[in-house]
Amino acid sequence: MIDRRAMLAVGALAAGGGLTPDILAARRPVLDIRDFGTVGDGVTLATSALQRAIDAAGPGRCVLVPAGQRFVIGPVALAGGIELRIDGVLLASTDPEHYPDRTAGLLHAKGADRLTLSGSGTIDGRSPQFMDHYDAENEWYVPKPFRPRLLVLEDCADLVIRDLEIRQAPSWTIHLLGCRRVLVDHVRIDNQLDVPNCDGIDPDHCQDVEIRNCHIRCGDDGIVIKTTRGGEHFGPSRNIHVHDCVLETQDSGLKIGTETVQDIRDVVFERCMIVNACRGLCIQLRDAGNVYGIVFRDIRFTARHFSPPWWGRGEAISFTAIPRRPDAPLGSLHHVTVERVTGRAENSVRIEGSPQARAHDIILRQVDLTLGRWTRYPGGVFDNRPTQAAEPLEPHDTPGFHIRHADRVSLDHCRLRWEANPPAEFSHAVEAVDVTGLAMPGFIGTAAHGGQEVISHR
Repeated sequence: MIDRRAMLAVGALAAGGGLTPDILAARRPVLDIRDFGTVGDGVTLATSALQRAIDAAGPGRCVLVPAGQRFVIGPVALAGGIELRIDGVLLASTDPEHYPDRTAGLLHAKGADRLTLSGSGTIDGRSPQFMDHYDAENEWYVPKPFRPRLLVLEDCADLVIRDLEIRQAPSWTIHLLGCRRVLVDHVRIDNQLDVPNCDGIDPDHCQDVEIRNCHIRCGDDGIVIKTTRGGEHFGPSRNIHVHDCVLETQDSGLKIGTETVQDIRDVVFERCMIVNACRGLCIQLRDAGNVYGIVFRDIRFTARHFSPPWWGRGEAISFTAIPRRPDAPLGSLHHVTVERVTGRAENSVRIEGSPQARAHDIILRQVDLTLGRWTRYPGGVFDNRPTQAAEPLEPHDTPGFHIRHADRVSLDHCRLRWEANPPAEFSHAVEAVDVTGLAMPGFIGTAAHGGQEVISHR
């Protein structure tokens, strides 16, 4: 039975200022941010109220952004051990003065273990308000000098992000830096396709990560695994599993790189659909780290040309190891398997090492590729960017499969088809340049216009 005198005493304390509304709210298992001095009218700045709720919550508590409400916030620091449940809408403030630390994400955390972000609501980055103008010639938006990332989570362990919708990110959407034991599940990202650098999910120097059941639409790379400079103390990116996701982007669908200053290994991408991308499957090794133990399987994709500023030229698969600068160290790309992958593309499958760091032990098994041209952008080019050690945009015909500076490459029961009326630059089924140990058991495919199906030269 509740002690009536105790209840009266609590009421008297609250009335007399002994227990403030914040303190009373903090004693509840779920803390509604409205109890910390804000309203969800889509106008009032709620940054301080949300921060107070998070600070008051403590381990095991839930901070609630209630449904049917719209809260404008600047950067907020998340804490470990809590759940931030977003059932309403969090709107990014568009005032640069509300971002004293320009490097912090809208929601950011450092060392926040056992943090959960969940809910049926939305984080809205309001990207149109961070754009300066639309560049019609290049078909993309030019950003203003400042635009925030939305989620920046650093050095967090046992992290869960689930069920949320995140939309209109002005820059990277979810940046995971140095995180361990991460689950990203049923997250929907719906960004503008013509905003640059609004990547979907970027695991960076992360270990033991699972990304599943996500639907990602963004201008830049969909899901991209990195090891960026400055994060070396977090170690390599390894043991990452991406599966059952749908992606649409004007850059690469599933990607590793380009930032590869440490190793990236033991990564599996499987059972994904890439609705549209400038490259379907992509590995861009440009730095001193090694990339190996990578598997892509059971994936369908469409890869096409977009306007010239976007990296990529419609390559079906692009695995390249090219140094950023002529004098820069370069790691090795090896032991990569692609199996049961089907796609339609406007450019080749590329497997390319460098004379100083040859790619090796690459298996493509049951890759079924259809090549055609259906966009208006000029073809006949390989996109090597970013690099100063090779021609960034290299004029080149379009074979089905192009392999260069590589050893022990297998095209195992792969198939190549050409769509009707292939353009003049479409060429051989397979072109091998400075390649040893090329195997093609069960390969099916012809040259686009007759002539040699397979050409090999030094």
